[in-house]
Amino acid sequence: MKKLKTPLKIALSLLLLLFVLRQIDTQKLLGILQKSDILWLFWGFVFFNISKIVGSVRLNYYFRVLGIMLSQTSALVLYYVGMFYNLFLPGGIGGDGYKIYLLHKLYKTDIKALIQATLLDRISGLVALVFLASLLFAISSFAQIWPLLFYAALITAAITFPLYIALYKRFFPLFVAILKSTTFLGFVVQILQLICAYFLIVALPYQVHTIDFLTLFLISSVVAVLPLTIGGVGAREFTFLYGLKILGSEPSLGVAFSVLFFLVTLLSSTLGIFFIHRPLGARHF
Repeated sequence: MKKLKTPLKIALSLLLLLFVLRQIDTQKLLGILQKSDILWLFWGFVFFNISKIVGSVRLNYYFRVLGIMLSQTSALVLYYVGMFYNLFLPGGIGGDGYKIYLLHKLYKTDIKALIQATLLDRISGLVALVFLASLLFAISSFAQIWPLLFYAALITAAITFPLYIALYKRFFPLFVAILKSTTFLGFVVQILQLICAYFLIVALPYQVHTIDFLTLFLISSVVAVLPLTIGGVGAREFTFLYGLKILGSEPSLGVAFSVLFFLVTLLSSTLGIFFIHRPLGARHF
């Protein structure tokens, strides 16, 4: 199935957002956002960016296997430039495509190998995401509503990493030497994102069921990976809306949390604009 073109992704994001906003009290949503604790939002921003620093280290492992010896500073700068393009220029000129183009141009590295490296970087994070989402789902209120899904979640958590390792060794033999390191770093990235999410939950002016919110955060992150919307916008809010409705909870809080996470992502990704003219340092240009 071909990926949706960028205009369709934008349209779907807008439609989902409009649908969500029609389902909640927008005045209450604005009130929640205005009352959110700025200090906890700051710590959420800090841990989100720490996760990106760790993510750049992970991606650099893949590049070095291909003989691309970037300094960690250069790898970090390139990572933020990629974040900027992913958020603001999605589709054909997305961050991953930009990194592949730039590194192929500068190092003459095989494009297929670069695609594999960026794909594995994504997959290693997704695997950790699925594992953590399954564990949290098993102890969340959702498992009490659907007992069978409790066992399904445990089975998913149990097989996620073994299946990933088996497929990794089968289809990506070039990168087997860094399997342990990149898998560990992928897990660390998601733990840091969970800490970021926790701080955003604490920033909300009302108490919520933390485990349920973290579970929905992870599920919405998996949904956001699907190439259907722009940066997951609309998909996250839709997930929180219906997830909290299932639990009989106030959906405005979930949508507010999702908006706060997007703002953290937006602000962090915007940092990449300062490096778009020198994504690997002046010596390359």
